[in-house]
Amino acid sequence: MTAWTAEDLSTVGNAEELRISSLRPDGTLRPYVTIWVVRSGDDLYVRSAHGTDNPWFVRAQASGAGRIRAGGLERDVTFADPPPDAHADIDAAYHAKYDRHGPAIVGTVVGEKVVPVTIRLVPRTA
Repeated sequence: MTAWTAEDLSTVGNAEELRISSLRPDGTLRPYVTIWVVRSGDDLYVRSAHGTDNPWFVRAQASGAGRIRAGGLERDVTFADPPPDAHADIDAAYHAKYDRHGPAIVGTVVGEKVVPVTIRLVPRTA
């Protein structure tokens, strides 16, 4: 695993949406799904708005790796757990970036209920 560059953090962190794909067992990529992404510190995070049964989340958890596309950048990533103390800052990042969409929508990706469905995106070398 490596760290994000400052440019990558800015590019992905400032993108309105991210496209995420998980790896199949044979190493090929599944179709991309469009989701929200936030930057918190030197990390990038995504959350499943519809819980642990959301198909993209189930596939991401099973594979542990995939690829993202955002703001013209494409990177292979590992899907990792966030640090336990990161969730308040991740919530704040979602509010800052997406509150203009209204509380009903942002409410699906903030709070205690989404702690188990938070993924830290970690750049991966081939």
